[in-house]
Amino acid sequence: MDTGDRLLTPGEVAALFRVDPKTVTRWAAAGRIGSIRTPGGHRRFRESEVRALLEGEGMLDEAEDVGRPRNTGPTASTGPGPANAGMY
Repeated sequence: MDTGDRLLTPGEVAALFRVDPKTVTRWAAAGRIGSIRTPGGHRRFRESEVRALLEGEGMLDEAEDVGRPRNTGPTASTGPGPANAGMY
């Protein structure tokens, strides 16, 4: 490990990507972004890797969805029908 590379918290990474810290944790769990664990079990992210991702040198599948609302709840619908009758 490069000892000169600063480690960022999920909250700091989330602020850079403008997402919720839980999203950053999900990215790490899915292997979309590298992380290390502290002795206490907390995730930390290498600043150099995060900066590379921000500059487009890496890929985060969910990064395209940043800022878009997600329809994942039980009332989500994929098209016209009873679930969204009257919406159009």
